[in-house]
Formats: sequence, C-alpha cells, structure tokens
Amino acid sequence: MNPSVAAPLQPILDLFSGNPWLQGSTVILLTFVAASLFTWVIFFIVDKITRKTPIEFDNQVVAILRPPVYYTLLATGVSAGLAIMPISARLFDILTKSFKTAGVVLWTVFCIRLALLLLDRIAALSDRFSLIQRRTLTLFDNGAKIIIFAIGAYLIFVIWNIDMTAWLASAGIIGIAVGFAAKDTLANLFSGVFIVADAPYKLGDYVVLESGERGKVIQIGLRSTRLLTRDDVEITIPNSIMGNSKIINQSGGPSEKFRLRIKVGVAYGSDIDQVRTILLDIARSESLVCTYPAPRVRFRLFGPSSLDFELLCWTHNPALKGRTTDRLNDAIYKAFQKAAIEIPYSKQDIYIRQLPDNCPHEIRNGNLDDNVAFSGSRSEDR
Repeated sequence: MNPSVAAPLQPILDLFSGNPWLQGSTVILLTFVAASLFTWVIFFIVDKITRKTPIEFDNQVVAILRPPVYYTLLATGVSAGLAIMPISARLFDILTKSFKTAGVVLWTVFCIRLALLLLDRIAALSDRFSLIQRRTLTLFDNGAKIIIFAIGAYLIFVIWNIDMTAWLASAGIIGIAVGFAAKDTLANLFSGVFIVADAPYKLGDYVVLESGERGKVIQIGLRSTRLLTRDDVEITIPNSIMGNSKIINQSGGPSEKFRLRIKVGVAYGSDIDQVRTILLDIARSESLVCTYPAPRVRFRLFGPSSLDFELLCWTHNPALKGRTTDRLNDAIYKAFQKAAIEIPYSKQDIYIRQLPDNCPHEIRNGNLDDNVAFSGSRSEDR
C-alpha cells in the first residue's frame, strides 16, 4: 500500500487489523469521501476566482478539468485499498492496469477538449495569429486529436506491456499507401494551410490569375479557393494550383484603391493644353474617382496618326473598374466632340494606279452599275 495514502488512515486501519477485507473497504470508502470533499472544495474556490475574470476561457478549463482530477484521486485510493485486500497478484495487476487505462482515457478526453478550447481562443485572435483562423480551425482540431489520441494509445500499450513494434511498422506501411493514394488531396490541404498563413489574398479581394481570369475571392477552403467573376460565374481552383501560380491581387497594398489608365489619342494640331484641362476636369467631376491621389494626365507618345495621352486616376476599389472606365470614356468622347477635338482612328485608302488590260470598259471609264463586277480593289479599314 502507498505509505502516503496509508499514513493518515493508519489509526482507523488498526481497528480492523484482523480483517484485511474490512481494512481495504474502509480505505476505498474513506478515499471516496475524501476525494469528493477535496474536489468540491478546491474547485469551488477556483470557480469563484475564475468567475471574476473577464474571459470565459478559464471557466471552461475548470469545468473540463474536474472529472479527471476527481477520478485520479479516487483511483489512487481504490488501488491502495485493493493492495490491502487478500486478492491474487494477477487479479490485482489486472484491476490496477484497468484503473490506469481508464485514467489515460479520461485525461486524453480532457486534452482533446482543452486543445479545442485553445484553438478556438486563438482563432478568435486571428488578428495576431494568421495561421489559425475560423476556416482552418477544423484542420488543426483534427490534427491535435490525432496526436493526442496517438499518445494516449501509446500509454495504454505501455500499461498493458504490449509490444508496439509490429503496430508501428503496420502504421508506417498504411501511412505510405494512404499518402500515395491521396497525394493530390494532401497537396491541396497543405497548400490551403500555407495560403492562410502567407495570406496572399483574403475574402473579398479581387485577384487576377496567371491564366487571365479575374474575380472576387468568395471562399478560401482547405482544398480549393473560389472566385466569382464579373460575369457572376463561379470558378473553383485547387489550392495546390493557387499556391504555385503567379496571382495579381488588385485589392492588395496599403489600400483597396485601384488605378485606372484611360488612353486616348487626339489628332496632330490639337491644343494639348486644352486636352489636359478637359481630361482633368472630367476626372475631378466624376464621383467614382478618388480625390486623393489626385488625377493626372501624361503625354505618352507621338503616335503614327495621333498624340497619345493617358489619364491616370484612382477608384475606390477594383469592383468599380468597369463602371468608372465606362463613365470616363463616355464623358471624354462627348467633351472632345463639344470642343471640336478630333479623335483619329486608323484607316487605309488603297489607290489603284493602273488597271489590268482585261479590265471591263465600264470600269476603265468610271461607269459602274450594280450588275458589273469590280475587279479592282479599294478598301477602308476602320
């Protein structure tokens, strides 16, 4: 019997010195009373303290800690009582190992529940811990359960003196087989974790994929990322592809403002100062254009048939790109028409300097009607 348990009970045990069954039963009964009283007093005090704190986490930990602590105290006393009783060594060994196994199970359940509380608490502080968030909570919870369960199973095997060599070899072979069979799923899974940790984009961002698709991020899962295009078409991309591709995040940077580049050409001979003024006035009067940074105009190029300008301005977010571009183009065209500023367009005139000898007489004299075939060519490409 454990001396630390027997010492306080020795005066009582001396009363039943001739009956070990009564001695053992007395130890078990007194242990039950003492464990119940001790647990109630200790957790009553701790509960009073934790209720004064502003967070709920400590109250939850105290609530799940009470059962394993009570069982540990009770199992210790019961084992001491059984040691006094005249039972066979084999039966005592089986009962003791059974109590230890039950204790491992209870503490394993406690650790699993505690891990979930910790992860849930960390996920609530996602501004500090970017890796663990609400959408990845299930992944980390399952991972913690697997690790804790594996440790608990190992302890139970040790308690019952079971050789784990064969079990570990079998688990290794099964793990390799599962890894090969689910390599794509695992690749997507780990890529999803890395995307959440690295945060190249977040929900609501407008991204442009390497293949050219542009859309709003509406969901970041553990297996895939979903985009909603401007055509209201949902695109699902596996995370393994997202993690290994070049992605342009139009909502990234210090703010969500998106820069627009409106290119326009005017005819040679136009008043470039007037062009600048008109473009800036249009940008400043448009409500969808940001006042800061201020709009600006750049004279970019002496083109083949035009003076090429570029209006640079910002809109509040990438979702307004199409609408803002439409309004600016509409206003520019109307303002240039009103100011008699020509917007040249590409065209080609082909002149035939000499007609072939077998050309019809009507064409050679310039007398054409609808029934005469035209064998020459004159085209205008607009």
